[in-house]
Amino acid sequence: MEQMLKNLFLFLSKNKGMTRAAKKYGLRFGASRFVAGETLEMACKVITDLNRMGLAVTIDYLGEFIEDEQEARKMADQCIEAIRMIGRNNLDSQLSLKLTSMGLDVSERVVMDNMRRILEEAKVHQVFVTLDMEDFPRCQPTLDVFKTLRAEYNEVGTVIQAYLYRSEKDIAELDELHPNLRLVKGAYKESGEVAFAEKKAVDDNFKQIIKQHVLNGNYTAVATHDDKIIDYTKELVKHEGISGDSFEFQMLYGIRNEKQLELVNEGYKVRVYVPYGTDWYGYFMRRLAERPANIAFVVKGLFKK
Repeated sequence: MEQMLKNLFLFLSKNKGMTRAAKKYGLRFGASRFVAGETLEMACKVITDLNRMGLAVTIDYLGEFIEDEQEARKMADQCIEAIRMIGRNNLDSQLSLKLTSMGLDVSERVVMDNMRRILEEAKVHQVFVTLDMEDFPRCQPTLDVFKTLRAEYNEVGTVIQAYLYRSEKDIAELDELHPNLRLVKGAYKESGEVAFAEKKAVDDNFKQIIKQHVLNGNYTAVATHDDKIIDYTKELVKHEGISGDSFEFQMLYGIRNEKQLELVNEGYKVRVYVPYGTDWYGYFMRRLAERPANIAFVVKGLFKK
């Protein structure tokens, strides 16, 4: 049943009609648990509160699968405004974005123009930018864009997904760039031809790529809510004598808040992924797919006055 629900939510996450409806009706039915708000001002308040608790942040203006150059430019403008907000308020925050929101599906010229505009602003305000990883067909294009940008800017990193067979090879090939990578399990529905299907296989590969990247000496962000992966990382860095400024844990806004603070109190750096904006539907569906028990929050929302 859990796998059926996961597949359903992943299917719904790509429904454009539902995405349009979600933008129209706003954050309802439990989505506000995982999304900081619809405006930059709302997100700023959330970041400020998290920083006061000792938590770092990466902010994400939600949007994906944009097929129009003008819309992609508007998305890039929003990212630039977010960077300026971070600098203006001296917040402990980075920026995350999806390349499809920057025009990856439009043309190479569009996505590169938008990314260079963003990274020029990021350089001014010393804000780090992470290129989120999306579904498998966009994996290689994302890495290609990252390699080009990394040759020009220090303020950019990307994401590697543990459920893909190719991830260990990708990390090896990226090593010469000394990349700052966020390592995740992966949240899209992929074919067995390109991705591990069994949880144990994904977990084993996750541990392998964490170890690989840490021992390469490159900054590692371990993005997980899984205690076993967290404990593995703790033991690994302790055994290998890895300094605390060489890695961090990352978690999603609204999920395992107590664990986030527990790790901070233990002396670990924790960064919270804080999404905001009106295009929240796809992100929300993937959060439900990751943990169908979150449906309870949607059910409560249905009866909320």
